[in-house]
Amino acid sequence: MAAADDGAEIRARKYRPNRLIVEDSLADENSVVSLSQEKMDELDLFRGDSILIKGKRHRDTVCVALSEDEMSNEKIRMNKVVRQNLRVRIGDVVSISACPDVQYGKRIHVLPIDDTVEG
Repeated sequence: MAAADDGAEIRARKYRPNRLIVEDSLADENSVVSLSQEKMDELDLFRGDSILIKGKRHRDTVCVALSEDEMSNEKIRMNKVVRQNLRVRIGDVVSISACPDVQYGKRIHVLPIDDTVEG
């Protein structure tokens, strides 16, 4: 019986609530991801909170978390642009965490693309 207890203990220790499977988004917004309400409650997130999403190869981005009613707890829905920034595909696993100290931007740089510059 000790071996069965050890297996249950290992599974309980390896449970990671912040690791979610990527799914395609229904909305076409580049800074919004969707989670189930139960998962947001488990991670102490509220609708409109900023979250840090970590993808593959040490890529990360900040998005706004919204809740959806008809989603499973282990999935996260994100736009194609967000997936490309994180270098993940549909079905990959990402890690999320709360990011409460996001500051507003003061300036942006709009750079020309090589195709649009003549000369």
